[in-house]
Amino acid sequence: MNDRIVAHPDVDFSGETVKNWFAVFTVPRHEKRIEQHLHLRKIENFLPLYQKQRQWKDGSKGMLQLPLFSTYIFVRISIRERLPVLKVPGVISIVGGGPQPMPVPDSYIHFLREGLRHGKIEPYPCLAVGTRVRIRSGVMAGMEGVLLRKKNNFRVVLTVEMIMKSVIVEVEMDDIEPVARMAHDSVSELAASA
Repeated sequence: MNDRIVAHPDVDFSGETVKNWFAVFTVPRHEKRIEQHLHLRKIENFLPLYQKQRQWKDGSKGMLQLPLFSTYIFVRISIRERLPVLKVPGVISIVGGGPQPMPVPDSYIHFLREGLRHGKIEPYPCLAVGTRVRIRSGVMAGMEGVLLRKKNNFRVVLTVEMIMKSVIVEVEMDDIEPVARMAHDSVSELAASA
């Protein structure tokens, strides 16, 4: 008989089931519905929401509660409880490296909860220098360029391709958005590097 003790990732040394927080990737704009499904299934979850004032075309204003991280919600489960989460309509996957999901530290969830409670957290696009961006509002709305660097404001390089001249424009963070790269962009880059 083998007396060796085999540790299981879901059980600690006292025999208690270990639960960790995991990020769940969802269908876009379904985070609140997924939160309701998780609640009905008694799966502990956390959907970080922040408040944003919105003004509609008719001039009326209202306060919206929007997901802090679009297409993500957090669940607190043991590794064995993955399947019920994955069966929730709108859930795509549990975030992780390879076949195993990667836990989110409890301290991070605590930080998010406290920051939201005090109204000190809001979303911020993850833009690196060199990212292609589009200006969303103002006189330059619709123009696309490359994020050059960040200081108090963003600086975007806009190029008039017909004359091959560029200008640098300072814009507010709320006025720019990342531009999805087209497949032909990467093909032309590969051709240029060959």
